[in-house]
Amino acid sequence: MRIRIVDAFTDRPFTGNPAGVLLLDPSPSSPSFPDDAWLQNVALEVNHAETAFAHRLPKGGEADWALRWFTPVTEVAMCGHATLATAHVLHTTGAHEGPVRFATLSGVLVATPHEDGSITLDFPTAPLTPVEIPDNVAEALGAQPLTAFDTGPNIGDLVIEVADEKTVRGLAPDHKALARYSTRGIIATARAEDPSQGYDFVSRCFFPNVGIDEDPVTGSAHTALAPYWSERLGRPDLTGLQASTRSGLVRTQLRGARTLLTGRAVTVIEGELLA
Repeated sequence: MRIRIVDAFTDRPFTGNPAGVLLLDPSPSSPSFPDDAWLQNVALEVNHAETAFAHRLPKGGEADWALRWFTPVTEVAMCGHATLATAHVLHTTGAHEGPVRFATLSGVLVATPHEDGSITLDFPTAPLTPVEIPDNVAEALGAQPLTAFDTGPNIGDLVIEVADEKTVRGLAPDHKALARYSTRGIIATARAEDPSQGYDFVSRCFFPNVGIDEDPVTGSAHTALAPYWSERLGRPDLTGLQASTRSGLVRTQLRGARTLLTGRAVTVIEGELLA
């Protein structure tokens, strides 16, 4: 079985967010996933933020491929960068042409390729609910929050705006302490200091509850960041920079209940899974 490592939300190797991708079944003869324990062990072996597993579905249904995502320690309900990586593999290998519909724990998600090589993901917009800034979260994060919003059960994060881009870039949080404040983790964000650099807002994502101290580039987080910053900046179409060490850009288009996420991907490793 072929296994690939794909860097997502970037067009350069060794940047963006790496994801493992396994296409489990190239034919509709066995439309099911292997045992969950095996899937989890493969994800632990790959040891990236997420590993995506996909198999082809019979023709005529509401989706073309079934898709699941695992971190090294657990399955997650939504993952943007590994979905982008999977769509990239499907299109670059010729396994699928045109828009691909994925059946996932978050419903049917569509990935549409473009002639310039980018791919647009159609994801549900995260509902944002203002909440009181939790006690002691400033100490855990390492910066004073300005606002806090719950993102709902689908992604399970707490969005926290801090003073400025410099603050976001300089965060050195206590990851163990952050784990108490949400289901998955914390999205720290601020307005871009200089929009002429090609992005409108910055973020960093810390997910200790799913085994990821810092996620390099998080597509799902941008389903919350898009409505948050679109309201403040007065524009539905924005670009976010996730300012991790690897870094990556996510173009967002807010479309009411749906958020479109556009980015690129590049395959950096391809090999054979023997286990």
